[in-house]
Amino acid sequence: MTVKQLVTTACAYANIKPAELARRLGWSAQNLNKRLTTGKLSMEEWEAIAEALGARLNLGFTFPDGKQI
Repeated sequence: MTVKQLVTTACAYANIKPAELARRLGWSAQNLNKRLTTGKLSMEEWEAIAEALGARLNLGFTFPDGKQI
């Protein structure tokens, strides 16, 4: 799943249009679309997107021995 597909799916689940997400982030709709298309988002931007969607961001690594980072 691409970054754009992930965020678009999350928007649909939260019943928020991408334009509304952009507004909540203080971005233009064009800027949001560009960032989602390129997939270039900082950790802070991912956190802001999650907050704007009313969601919790889960990102990490799970190793074969079960260790999570």
